[in-house]
Amino acid sequence: MQVVAFKKRKLSKKEQKAADKQAVIDIDQNRDGSNEKPEIKEKKKVAVPEVVSVKDFAERSELPVTEVISQLIKNGVMANINENIDFETAEIIGDDLDLQIIREEEEVSDKESEKLSVASSKNLKPRPAVVTIMGHVDHGKTTLLDKIRQAHVAEGESGGITQHISAYQIEISDPDAEQSSHQGKPGKKKKMHSITFIDTPGHSAFSTMRSHGASIADIVVLLVAADDGVMPQTKEIIDHAKAHNIPIIVAINKVDLPNADIIKVRQQLSEYELIGEEWGGKTIICELSAKTGKGVDILLEMIILQTGMMELRADPAVLATGVTIESHMHKGAGALVVVLIENGTLRLGDPFTIGSVYGKVRILEDFLERPIKSAGPSVPVRVAGLRSVPNFGDRLISFSDEREAKSAAEKYLQRSKIRKFAAAKTISKDEKTEKALNIIVKADVAGSLEAIKKSLNEFKHPDARIKIISEGVGAVAESDATMAKATSAIILAFRVAISLPARKIIEKEKLSTMAYDVIYELVDDVKGILQEMLPPIVSETETGKAKVIAEFRNDKKSVVFGVRTEKGVLKSGDQLKIISGGKEIWRGKILSLRRGKDNVSEVPSGIEVGIGLSAGAKYSIGDEIIAFQISETKQTL
Repeated sequence: MQVVAFKKRKLSKKEQKAADKQAVIDIDQNRDGSNEKPEIKEKKKVAVPEVVSVKDFAERSELPVTEVISQLIKNGVMANINENIDFETAEIIGDDLDLQIIREEEEVSDKESEKLSVASSKNLKPRPAVVTIMGHVDHGKTTLLDKIRQAHVAEGESGGITQHISAYQIEISDPDAEQSSHQGKPGKKKKMHSITFIDTPGHSAFSTMRSHGASIADIVVLLVAADDGVMPQTKEIIDHAKAHNIPIIVAINKVDLPNADIIKVRQQLSEYELIGEEWGGKTIICELSAKTGKGVDILLEMIILQTGMMELRADPAVLATGVTIESHMHKGAGALVVVLIENGTLRLGDPFTIGSVYGKVRILEDFLERPIKSAGPSVPVRVAGLRSVPNFGDRLISFSDEREAKSAAEKYLQRSKIRKFAAAKTISKDEKTEKALNIIVKADVAGSLEAIKKSLNEFKHPDARIKIISEGVGAVAESDATMAKATSAIILAFRVAISLPARKIIEKEKLSTMAYDVIYELVDDVKGILQEMLPPIVSETETGKAKVIAEFRNDKKSVVFGVRTEKGVLKSGDQLKIISGGKEIWRGKILSLRRGKDNVSEVPSGIEVGIGLSAGAKYSIGDEIIAFQISETKQTL
């Protein structure tokens, strides 16, 4: 998307004179003998985004497109109906058109806001809690998740869980439900509770992904190993949960190990205001062994208890809204997305959008990959039917009409384009002159994207750096190519396709695009490019010393004086610097060496020789001469 921006054309002397004359006439016409001031007409206000097309500007202003284009031409802007102009240009022509141009707030439309607001629903009903189990590496998160799945997912189905599913749901009985079974009579049916678990990576490379996991969860279960205590990632998780105001349940794991120190762990947690009820605090702290299963059921009961206190509600009767927690391209199903439904109900055939992508629900599956017809609040589902892969974290919004979904996706795309270009325009002058390698990263799934970003961000050097201009999950889109053009960025495509519109721009503008299937190959290539940007390390190696003993010639053509070599060798073509009073006063190249009447290529120590330098060389009798060679060494990261 090309954005044109020009300053208002300056009036010529003749035009300015005519304007001043007309102003005088206007004033005279308003003089009627009274002291009344002429009526000032209030300008019409027109809200315009950071970037707007000429057609859109005309529609917002309720003016003919030809009039807008005419005004642009008068100000030196040659733009057609489909061209884009920036806000400053809109302000200039708006003033000429007697309009007051104001900035449009980039907000979600009223209809979309209503869909995203659970509070606006009138049919609120209890929903399952969404729980994220998070912890430092090797603190037992995977073991705990496996234990919960094995014990509480329906028998015979747990083995069907695929590694690519990042969310699942379990059912447990209410711990306070009445149970009776006597004299052969069947007991009362147990009340069941569902819990949705979002699986997030624990390695430090996936920090941002963990942050996203915390932001969509109702409860965070913080796993801390009893033999290890609070670690850097533990602190990070606490910060994320507090930032999103999410309740934390602490699970102290590995309590069965001989070197477990539960008291020490509790003391460390208290430093972060996580104090157990036993110590007079309000934090639920459970002690367990994920390996043996001891205490796991108590943890689940505490989650149900916390859920009851939170009174989580949603409206299953409205159209669905949700959030993307994983997305990738599937060979058989096309764009496949794992979505957590947050409100409403998603059904087969529903038109929907996720960010700037729209489609119809063609495939709807639960976390066990079983086909289902609908999914309500807090249910994780796999959805297919989109035209391309959406970005990680984008919101799902379902509609009653496909045209409405298409329109919403187009508006979202326009808003994202405006935000990207506005961000590119805010780069300071210092940043523009700084030596930086601009990169746009697109990957197949969020995990790969975060691993790539973390690896690239480790390349730090005072003389050059990597700047990630844009990132996302899914195919390289037209907006990515346009951004690459605007910022001179390299596009890195990891296991994703390049859309046809993007490919056309890439080929036309000869943009640098690199595609990979292996992360370390991508990282190595980027490292190599960054190293080429580093300036070489320049070093000077001293080759000889001498002292000035006589002056032969000093004119506009050249400087020739006599020296006595004291150390090393003087060579014709070597670099030379003159030291006077301990300070360097001149440096240049040895143009010639002359012994008697003969020109020589080099002179050893202990010999008197004449040195020829370029005109302007400064020296005095007794100054020190140092000959040296310059070498350059490539820097490495």
